[in-house]
Amino acid sequence: MRTRSDFSTWPPRPVHAPPPKPPGPSPTSSPNPQIRLLLQHLPTPGPSSPLAPRLHNPTLATPGSRSAAATTTSSSSSCLSSSTTACGDQQGGGGGGMGRDGGGGGGGGMSESVLRKVLLSYCYVAVWIFLSFSVIVYNKYILDPKMYNWPFPISLTMVHMAFCSSLAVALVRVLRVVDLPTSPAMTPQLYTSSVVPIGALYAMSLWFSNSAYIYLSVSFIQMLKALMPVAVYSIGVLFKKETFRSSSMLNMLSISFGVAIAAYGEARFDLRGVALQLAAVAFEATRLVLIQILLTSKGISLNPITSLYYVAPCCLCFLVVPWAFVELPRLRAVGTFQPDFFIFGTNSLCAFALNLAVFLLVGKTSALTMNVAGVVKDWLLIAFSWSVIRDTVTPINLFGYGIAFLGVAYYNHVKLQALKAKEAQKKAAQADEEAGSLLQERDGHGDRKSDNQA
Repeated sequence: MRTRSDFSTWPPRPVHAPPPKPPGPSPTSSPNPQIRLLLQHLPTPGPSSPLAPRLHNPTLATPGSRSAAATTTSSSSSCLSSSTTACGDQQGGGGGGMGRDGGGGGGGGMSESVLRKVLLSYCYVAVWIFLSFSVIVYNKYILDPKMYNWPFPISLTMVHMAFCSSLAVALVRVLRVVDLPTSPAMTPQLYTSSVVPIGALYAMSLWFSNSAYIYLSVSFIQMLKALMPVAVYSIGVLFKKETFRSSSMLNMLSISFGVAIAAYGEARFDLRGVALQLAAVAFEATRLVLIQILLTSKGISLNPITSLYYVAPCCLCFLVVPWAFVELPRLRAVGTFQPDFFIFGTNSLCAFALNLAVFLLVGKTSALTMNVAGVVKDWLLIAFSWSVIRDTVTPINLFGYGIAFLGVAYYNHVKLQALKAKEAQKKAAQADEEAGSLLQERDGHGDRKSDNQA
């Protein structure tokens, strides 16, 4: 039986719940899905934890976490499958959304920034196409016996190399526009073993390619240049830089078949010109593979200005030997020829500016953009050769080059997919490393907290 004292507190007092905490972002709202999955299985740190500000506020996440998060979103796939411009467009759209969440002030500025980047990318592409177009047509004009009639390709190449060497030395040593590589430094032994072979191959490639303009039309030379992927792949397999695959070899055979059809339909077929152009393609492909073996594998990175600084003088020295035996006697026999400094000066300036345009195009956009621009340039040169220079372009030419063009496009697509996979693996590794560092940091904080409590 209850006593009176048992009911002294009747009715019972209401129990008031503690005031709710203001809502805020949870630790599992991290933008990185891998870190979010990891944090779901860990205790949430308190407000006094040093990790709380960084985990509770997505805007304070480290740059690595934001870059790693891009690997699992659909926008990263489209960024990797397109040029850098398109990637910047998608990233700009994301920034505009954040601006709207914060008050809607940053959307318009971001759109203007993206538009400016797109316009600049198109400008770089247009400048590169114009300069590449100009150098090819200019060389054809100087060397063709029916035009300027100065059929001395080694001399023309030596003029280019002397001009580029002088400007490169002035930009590097006098104006100091760019710095020379320091890790590793270019020692005489490294220069002899790495740069000299590349300079020799570059000299041979330029000599033979310029000689082909004497015998072949501009349009047919562009069709023969479609064999470049075939030569690069074959030499890469020979030097064990490429893996032999039946599908890749079938693609190379389709490109070769298309070029053979184009050669069959060529109205001005000249065996000497075809042999010179094919030799130029072989030397250029070998040079590209050796750049990977002798320079890239050793960690040496050269931009076009430093490349000219090192390679152009070496190339000039290698050209002196064939020039002395092949063209010097002919130049002495001509005797009365006086070169036009305006023609050769502007031609050399265009050749140097083309190297700078390559640096801008690849550095500001991507290598894929340059490949697409190269396809556009080839078709423009074929149209110009047919309409202005009045070279004969037959339907068989176009049919064969169309087959080769499809093969080259598929080759670029396969290369792009390989780059996408490599980039995705790299970003996934960065995400795993960051998640591990966060886990270790939280464990260390928990150990320190338990020690303090003890």
